[in-house]
Amino acid sequence: MSLYAQRGVSAQKEEVHNAIKNLDAGLYEHAFCKMYPDFLGGDDNYVNISHADGAGTKSILAYLYWKETGDTSVWRGIAQDAVAMNLDDLLCVGVYDNFLFSSTIDRNKKIITGEVIKEVIEGTQIFFNSLKEYGININYLGGETADVGDVVRTIAVNGTLTARWKKNKLVTNNKIDAGNVIVGFASSGQTTYENEYNSGLGSNGLTSARHDVLSKYYAKKYPETFEPLLNSKVVYIGKNKIEDKYKVQDKEYEIGKLLLSPTRTYAPLLKILLEEYFNDINGVIHCSGGGQTKCMKYLPKPLKVIKDNLFEVPPIFNLIQQNSGADAKEMYQVFNMGHRLEIFTNHTAAEKMITVAKQFNIHAQIVGRVEPSINKQLILKGNFGEVVY
Repeated sequence: MSLYAQRGVSAQKEEVHNAIKNLDAGLYEHAFCKMYPDFLGGDDNYVNISHADGAGTKSILAYLYWKETGDTSVWRGIAQDAVAMNLDDLLCVGVYDNFLFSSTIDRNKKIITGEVIKEVIEGTQIFFNSLKEYGININYLGGETADVGDVVRTIAVNGTLTARWKKNKLVTNNKIDAGNVIVGFASSGQTTYENEYNSGLGSNGLTSARHDVLSKYYAKKYPETFEPLLNSKVVYIGKNKIEDKYKVQDKEYEIGKLLLSPTRTYAPLLKILLEEYFNDINGVIHCSGGGQTKCMKYLPKPLKVIKDNLFEVPPIFNLIQQNSGADAKEMYQVFNMGHRLEIFTNHTAAEKMITVAKQFNIHAQIVGRVEPSINKQLILKGNFGEVVY
């Protein structure tokens, strides 16, 4: 059993998918987000979309960093995480403007102060203001902030994003087919709209990232940050502390800051790609939960996906793997490992999209292709060898 599973977490969310298998899949079965007829406006040419997600256990990392350093600004990154994990899912179906956002924050008031709540709420609005500069408008409806210490050990930061969009401007993934190439967009580096280097970690696999990298020091000092029923052999098994330095491209960063890099949104880039190359976009995948295997869930028919030109693995993932000893199959299933967005398209459009990405200082490249198959299959190839899912 993988370390991820031993910690009570599932990369594929099998039990969740089993629980919802009998629910209506919406208008487009293979789309990245569920969509319904336009109940809000009553127009057959539109759909309604509502999506919920959050920062997950990354908020525990923010809690540790805050407690150890007193730096409350890290909570603004958690606010961005909760929004970006919603926003970039909706981008995958073609929506890039006029959103409604409702925040849900559950906290243990004995531990999480009002100052933290203020940072999360204000951080959310700051992120919305930054996106508005690129023509992406998100309206903040407020939300629910609940003191539920009997339920939540520290804090959970989540949200719901809602939109109304034209049917003829949707990406449903139904056009994904043999002959497509896959363009990956880097998760790490520093875009023109980011203030500092982004490790690329995002908001998935943070349970493993935290326990694999950080030392037992945190288990002893902050027992509220992990499930007490876990075997101690999988709790904070790493060698590092939050303020330890780790070299990235000849510059040293605090490990805590690398783990807490706010989830990159691709909204400024995708707005342009969806406006200028919509007809060439056959599918869009947000490589979040499930990492590089995420695309398998959204293939419209049996196809073989081959990714054999993957990105060089960003340093943060090497650090995690060095500490955990996890094999490539687990790493690529839990983490994005270098690109958190991929577009299925044709060769000509792929090169144009890569050029647009450069304008935002986002490295992009053709990472793979789609071939005919009698069943759904994913093959990853790299210096780690070959992994088949």
